[in-house]
Amino acid sequence: MNKKAFSLIELLIVIVIIGVVYTLAIRTLDRTADTKIRVTLENLKEYLASLEYDENAKVLCLDDCDSCRVLLDNKEANILNGFVDSSVKKYRYDFYQGMQIIMDDVYFNRDGIEEDVCFSYEINKNGVGEQIFIEFHNKVYDYSSYFGKTPVYNTLAEAMDAKDRINNEVIK
Repeated sequence: MNKKAFSLIELLIVIVIIGVVYTLAIRTLDRTADTKIRVTLENLKEYLASLEYDENAKVLCLDDCDSCRVLLDNKEANILNGFVDSSVKKYRYDFYQGMQIIMDDVYFNRDGIEEDVCFSYEINKNGVGEQIFIEFHNKVYDYSSYFGKTPVYNTLAEAMDAKDRINNEVIK
């Protein structure tokens, strides 16, 4: 009688190989999770521009800014926790009046109920975003430039002086 079956040693070898492959796969997944970008106000424009979307990419923070949604073409794609808090303020620069605080647009959820917007920022398919300044935790982030990194200032007055210098150079 000739029976064909796996021996105990063959089974142990297969189990060891599966264990090694599993360990390598888990390590690779851990490394990719570690390289995830930590989104801050300083790199928000670059983060949104790096995502894949057809029309627009938007960060929308509701209520007390506990968590923020990343919307790609108005569909939720990601959630950012601890991104900003309710102390965040948005300003628009006016050549004659200086910095003017602006309020966020009204937002209606899927059920048609209005929700309080704590913070929002949007860029279009060309990577052009709102031309604003954001004040948060004693720093001012300048989103008025189209290219390059987001300039960061220590005070609103410092940001306004920088903007005035640029405008005066353009006028000359």
